Amino acid sequence: MESRRGPLKSAVPSNLVSPVRRCSRTACGRPAVATLTYVYADSTAVLGPLATYAEPHCYDLCAEHSERLTAPRGWDVVRLAVDSGPARPSSDDLEALANAVREAARPQERAAGGGAGPGGRKPDPMEVARRGHLRVLRSPDS
Repeated sequence: MESRRGPLKSAVPSNLVSPVRRCSRTACGRPAVATLTYVYADSTAVLGPLATYAEPHCYDLCAEHSERLTAPRGWDVVRLAVDSGPARPSSDDLEALANAVREAARPQERAAGGGAGPGGRKPDPMEVARRGHLRVLRSPDS
């Protein structure tokens, strides 16, 4: 958009905006790793893993500030397990997803009789339950 003075410029250059949530402490620019919530009714401060969404009544803290956190006199601090790094899909998660996609894409076989399960398939001895195209499998250890 152009005005009489020239092209309209943003007040904040876009390269300064980061998708990473930062520590809520003043003058701290480190990435947040934990979320602090106060439970006023119980006089408790709860420090847990970084919340999925930034909430106005919660405070995101970096690793240093979360380790040094103290509560007001008479208050309790509850520290929940904080993930040390970003959650990444495991090979089991990826394999389960790939298997679910393969099964959903597989044409339904129609076989008559012979102990076949729903959809004409023979029951899988490892299958515990089924919901749509997803299956719950028994652990190989059990």
